[in-house]
Amino acid sequence: MFLDKLDNYTVLDIMSTNVLKIHYKSSRKEAIKKMLDHKVEDIVVYNDEDQIMAVLTFKDIIRSVETEENLEKAVAIHGTQDVVSIDEGAKAIEARNLMRKKSIGRVPVIKENKVVGIVRIHDILNKVYSKIDEMHEALGHILHNLHEGVCVIDKNKIVILWSKQAEKLYRVKSEEIVGRQLEEFFPTALLLRALQENKPIENVYHSPRKGSYAIISAIPIFIGDELVAAVSTDRDITETANLSIELETTKEKLDYLQMEVNKINEAQYSFDKVFGKSEIIKEKIDKATQVASTNSSVLIGGESGTGKEVFARAIHQASGRKGPFVAINCSAIPESLFESEMFGYEGGAFTGALNKGKVGKVELADKGTLFLDEIGDMPLYMQAKLLRVLQDRQVVRVGGEDPIDIDIRIISATHRNLKTMVAQGSFREDLFYRLNVVSIQLPSLKYRKEDIPIFMRQFMNEFCKENNLSLPKINAEVFHALMNYDWPGNIRELKNTVEHLVVFSKNREITMESIPEEILEKVQDADNTDVTQTYDLQENIKSIEMDIIRKAMEAADGNKKQAAKLLNIPRSTLYYKIKFYNIKEYL
Repeated sequence: MFLDKLDNYTVLDIMSTNVLKIHYKSSRKEAIKKMLDHKVEDIVVYNDEDQIMAVLTFKDIIRSVETEENLEKAVAIHGTQDVVSIDEGAKAIEARNLMRKKSIGRVPVIKENKVVGIVRIHDILNKVYSKIDEMHEALGHILHNLHEGVCVIDKNKIVILWSKQAEKLYRVKSEEIVGRQLEEFFPTALLLRALQENKPIENVYHSPRKGSYAIISAIPIFIGDELVAAVSTDRDITETANLSIELETTKEKLDYLQMEVNKINEAQYSFDKVFGKSEIIKEKIDKATQVASTNSSVLIGGESGTGKEVFARAIHQASGRKGPFVAINCSAIPESLFESEMFGYEGGAFTGALNKGKVGKVELADKGTLFLDEIGDMPLYMQAKLLRVLQDRQVVRVGGEDPIDIDIRIISATHRNLKTMVAQGSFREDLFYRLNVVSIQLPSLKYRKEDIPIFMRQFMNEFCKENNLSLPKINAEVFHALMNYDWPGNIRELKNTVEHLVVFSKNREITMESIPEEILEKVQDADNTDVTQTYDLQENIKSIEMDIIRKAMEAADGNKKQAAKLLNIPRSTLYYKIKFYNIKEYL
């Protein structure tokens, strides 16, 4: 195999220029002395025309007829008519083949009919051995720097190579094991089995010691049909195995935590936590409970702070869907990022995109519920894309081509009048009907004031417990004032106000001084207005009618036909009064 490498060399690369020449009439003694002085084993003999007659070795000269003093007889015995020679530009492999064919150990090198060197068989062997040494050194360097541990044994099971990685993996030094039987150290080694069975054994999982793991492959080595050795590679997977174990443990912990979070969510967002004893809110809870077990889309309407997301989460918890509840606030996402946030994107889909891509909110909600808060603020172009997703039940990431199947339930919420937006062309009619399969209109807090004390007690208990405060008392006049306030911010405003009341309570008592100034001023203005208008019949009738109409519309989820039935008046009369009293939310 190594001799084939001679193809890369020329005669010039390997020849010796230490060439001795002598005339054939010279004496044997002179030739021998010359060879001894120059420490060479051969000499070129030439004639009067400076032509090569022979290449004689020391033995050739000694074995010649002893009575002959000159070299003429030796040339006659060992020389030939045509002395074999080779050109300096020839391949080294040609010189070797020529010497093998002619059964000679050296060949002179000719340039322009003159001897310029000589190629000897040991020159070739030296070059080969040098190459072998280089390759052996390179091979050793490669083996010792592999990530795999390498062991080679001969057919007698004696270790002839043990790499540095094998030392590290098995904690056995090379000087301890090389030259000894492998079974002295590893009686059940896979390499021994491969040698015995004369067949390769691949990718066997193994733990050399506690906390250490490897994948082993062992292969027998044949030259022709003869088994001469076996080699094994041991890939250290300790770090990978430990990471896998750690990930599995972490997954179990996450699964447990997810289960606990689900329990908390079930308790926190169940319909039992939707507070209120007013008839109107009980009616909404009953409706939401009834639709929860279906996959129907739900549209929840109502002013800001009326608890639309609480209702949405309660519907999800009661639905039994296995996937997560994923909320998107359509009014909080920049229009340029809407599509990538909703549908995700592939790596490198646009400037600034993550290399690994990103999963969109719709995809995250698979098997669960997608809550689209403030759906009325969704851009028109996104409405069309969302409609396509709902129709096909598939989503395609930005920059991607392959559709991804999804199973989601849509719950939407808005404080806007989507019917008016449809009429104005700012909301798609087909999407509206897709989302508005079941409509639930949540009442404002001012239409369920009997629930205010319930909320106040709950919020006060939560805030005091969270801040390690004792529960204060509330003066009756504070209750009266808060009951007479319209709460434009609804439940959210009430919660913030309760925290303000507790913070500014004195001596564990909430007084009128604890009420925020802006609320107190409006309550006092309303009281003064009530005093001056107490006997104004028309104003009182107007206030009562507006209040009753709003309650009826809330109960009918904005449906004027049903509201008219509840009020026991013609629908045309209801339209007239809504317009006459300028009840803007129902115009």
